[in-house]
Amino acid sequence: MPELPEVETVRRGLLPHLEGQRIAKLTLNRDGLRWKFPVDLVQVATGATVTGLRRRSKYVLLDLDRDASILIHLGMSGRMLIEGQGVGDFHRDPSILPRHDHVVIETGSGTRITMNDARRFGMVDLIRDDASPMLDGLGPEPLGDEFDGARLAAAFAGRKAPVKALLLDQRVVAGLGNIYVSEALHRAGIDPRRAAGRIGRKRLDDLSGHIKDVLVEAIAAGGSSLRDHRQASGELGYFQHSFRVYGREGQECPRSGCGGKIRRIVQSGRSSFWCPNCQR
Repeated sequence: MPELPEVETVRRGLLPHLEGQRIAKLTLNRDGLRWKFPVDLVQVATGATVTGLRRRSKYVLLDLDRDASILIHLGMSGRMLIEGQGVGDFHRDPSILPRHDHVVIETGSGTRITMNDARRFGMVDLIRDDASPMLDGLGPEPLGDEFDGARLAAAFAGRKAPVKALLLDQRVVAGLGNIYVSEALHRAGIDPRRAAGRIGRKRLDDLSGHIKDVLVEAIAAGGSSLRDHRQASGELGYFQHSFRVYGREGQECPRSGCGGKIRRIVQSGRSSFWCPNCQR
């Protein structure tokens, strides 16, 4: 599932093609994906102008000039395709099958934005005033000023749960997933199994900084392409080439002077990659 860097990369790719544009036509090629589409989605969106594009956690929001927003989640395999500047001027990877084109937005300038989702775990909703059960209770954005070691210390206080599990809890911090939590914990030298409430404040300050650094670097690289992720331009992300631990089981730890080997363990049904030699 795309994590914060992948979703932010998609948002930035869509921004110049949608912001300020009028939605001339919105086509739904089925009645829903993970859930049914809102019955008034086409009516509200058609003719509306996109006033802005935002990201909240792992969601993209298209703000409309009708006091409503289109909420998009890419699920496991969703892609947003940008095709041409006019009818007939479309270019797409032939491996991306048109039968998986489920939502199509055509702008007044002739650009076509398509949500293609082979597995159909994505979602598209229409919300007002950011009122959605998908957004309720989300924690702070990790790239925002409100996220720091103090925020982690408050969330972790007295908690016996592993730090890895709590960092994946969207109520603690929004947008983090398996890849970037594993990478940040390695940079911070923290064992993913360690009880969150037993991590000192200085280490939490360092951890919050490493989380920000990993995310910024991943966004700059266009995210990580392991299976389905593509940037809105169709290009792959490249941060997977910078992984220090994720997917590197049995390989030597990249930390200078460590000499340990990367291991994989399963926590709450998810793989955690870590170095037992330098992560304590």
